[in-house]
Amino acid sequence: MTGTLEAIAVQIRTGRHEEAQKALEAVKPTTETRNEVAFLRGYLQELSFDRAGAARTYQELLDHDPEHTEAAFRAAVMCDLAGDEETATDLYERCAAKPPAHVNAIVNLAVLYEDDGRLQEAEALLKSVLDEYPNHHRASQLLKSVESSYHMLYDEHTQRERDRQDAVLDVPIADFELSVRSRNCLKQMNIRTLGDLLRITEPEMLAFKNFGETSLNEIKTMLTQRGLKIGQPIQPPEEPLPVAPAFVRASPSIAPIHTRRPVAELQLSVRSRKCLQRLGITTLGDLMQRSESELLAIKNFGQTSLTEIKRQLAVFGLALRPSG
Repeated sequence: MTGTLEAIAVQIRTGRHEEAQKALEAVKPTTETRNEVAFLRGYLQELSFDRAGAARTYQELLDHDPEHTEAAFRAAVMCDLAGDEETATDLYERCAAKPPAHVNAIVNLAVLYEDDGRLQEAEALLKSVLDEYPNHHRASQLLKSVESSYHMLYDEHTQRERDRQDAVLDVPIADFELSVRSRNCLKQMNIRTLGDLLRITEPEMLAFKNFGETSLNEIKTMLTQRGLKIGQPIQPPEEPLPVAPAFVRASPSIAPIHTRRPVAELQLSVRSRKCLQRLGITTLGDLMQRSESELLAIKNFGQTSLTEIKRQLAVFGLALRPSG
C-alpha cells in the first residue's frame, strides 16, 4: 500500500491528475493509511486548482490528526492564498512548533509577521533558518526586507514627530491666556507663534522696553505647563533612532530551530557546563525555562557563569525565563 500511495503522489506532482484520481478511488484505506490517503486527496485538489476543496480536506484531516504537520502546512498555504492571514498564522505556528521544524512554514510565518509589523519576531525566525541553512536564498532576501522595514519604520516615526512638532510650533500666541501687557510686548517683538517664542532668549526679552520679570515669569509658567521653555531647541535630533535589537526572546507559541540544539554546542566553561548537567539541562530549550535566580541558586554557580550563559544564548536569539 505504501508503494501505491507513493506512486499516486508522484502522479499528482507530475500533473497526471486523472490517473491519480482513478488510483485514489481504487484505494481501500486502512487504519494506518487513512490519513495519508486523505492528504493525497487534498493535495490533488490543490494542484487541480480547487483550493477551497483542498482547504476543507486538509482541515478535516487535521480534525482527525492534529499532528499531521504537512496537512497543517498545506492548509496554511491555502488560507494564506485566500487572504485568511489569522488562520494561516496559527497553522504556520503549529508547524514551526513541532520538531523537526518545517523550514518553509517558518519562512512563510516570517512573511506574515513582517506584514503585521512584528519585525523582531520575523527577524528572529529568518535568522534561525539561515543559521541552519546559510544559503537559503528566500530567507536571506526576506531578512533584507525586514531590515529595510526597520529603517522605513524609523523614518516614518521621525517624520510624524516632526509633523507633530511643527503643528505645535505654529500655534499662535493669541491662543494662550496672557496679560494684555505681555501680549502687546510679544506683538511688538514680532513674536506671533509658539515657535517664535521658543527661539528668543530670556535676556533678549528682558532687554525689550516695558517687558519685566512679571511678564517673563507669566510666559515661563505658560510654557512650563506645556513641557516647554524659552530658548529650547525646536528641531528634532537628526541622529537615527536606536536600531531594534537583533535578538529577541522566542515567542512562547514558536519553538525556533535553536531550542532543540544541545547545550554542548554552547561555548561554556567547565564549571558552567557541569552546573547545567546537575540540573538535567540538555537543550537550549531546557535552559530557556530557567530563570537567573534559579541558576544563581546552584552551588558554585556565580555571576560570571550567568553572564557567560546569557551571552551564549543571545547568539541564537534566545534568553532565560524572566524571574518572578
